Amino acid sequence: MDYRGRQERLLESLADQKIDVLLVTHPPNVRYLCGFTGSTAALLLGNDGRRFFTDGRYTQQAKEQVEGARVVISRTNPVTAAAQWLGEKRGQQVLGVEAEHTSLATRTALSRALPRTVRIRPVSNLVERHRMLKEAAEIEKIRAAVLLASGLFDHLVKSVRPGIYESDVAAELEYQARKAGADEMSFPTIIAAGTRSALPHGRASRHRIPQRGFVVCDFGVILDGYCSDMTRTLYVGRPSEQDRRMYQAVHAAQQAGLDAVRAGVSAADVDRASRSVLRRAGWARYFTHSTGHGVGLEIHEPPRLAAGQRELLSVGMVVTVEPGAYVPEQGGVRIEDMVVVGDHGPDILTPTSKELIAI
Repeated sequence: MDYRGRQERLLESLADQKIDVLLVTHPPNVRYLCGFTGSTAALLLGNDGRRFFTDGRYTQQAKEQVEGARVVISRTNPVTAAAQWLGEKRGQQVLGVEAEHTSLATRTALSRALPRTVRIRPVSNLVERHRMLKEAAEIEKIRAAVLLASGLFDHLVKSVRPGIYESDVAAELEYQARKAGADEMSFPTIIAAGTRSALPHGRASRHRIPQRGFVVCDFGVILDGYCSDMTRTLYVGRPSEQDRRMYQAVHAAQQAGLDAVRAGVSAADVDRASRSVLRRAGWARYFTHSTGHGVGLEIHEPPRLAAGQRELLSVGMVVTVEPGAYVPEQGGVRIEDMVVVGDHGPDILTPTSKELIAI
């Protein structure tokens, strides 16, 4: 990974915003910028120095992983240590902090530790905007995570049967994921059957799979730090004509969303493409979430594919396309793939069939 190049590009962004030093504490952002995978760290990036602060638990790990910054092992909280080091510098400075990841307690501690010559300025999604555009090496890691997860699908299908607990299906899936080499799951596995399939985020529960109905299966793995995300919807029993129409409508909406993904298209346009298909089919009011989101070191990253989002898609972004329809007290359907944005269309990473499977 080009950690030093990432730091240089970020420093250019700091100059544009008239920020002298940026304090990075959000673990995925720290990892992105210097390679450290531990849970406690503070990274200071400025033109006059780059320092990485952590505690004694990570002495060896920091030595092995951190690139592009001098490692400082502190006996105090890494944020406090960073503030103390910054306070020793002379002159007026503007310190940028991550608006979405800096708690009130941390902001207060910084204010107390820093001299009055240092002014704190919250900045929003500065590192995340750089993370939106994936390097070739990142895309290959994401592709590997997608393939690992999709390789579990056939085993998942075999484990779904009437009477078994949703949580047992999830447990078996997660066991197989670990055996296949996954670091962990990207998020709590969703296995939502029967009427619970109408819950967009119906985590696997002690609810038994019924004799008939949809089963929404939404899962992903983390491999070498990068996430994957996929959804397929199965059917237990023999689907009615209404159920088939619902599934086909979501399938067509998902394909329309995929077809809309290419560089220069707005995030809202992809959402509109999927939503318009469901509107024509009469299911739009049951589509209650956005069409997709970015994926990388975190399962939910910018950009967000939703109405009103003006972000233009660019080559190298990795996003999901996942429309759904959820009828309360009846059931729901969602289909989700991960794709890489290209100049002329999507590179669809998820190879799993989307034909309706009846069990």
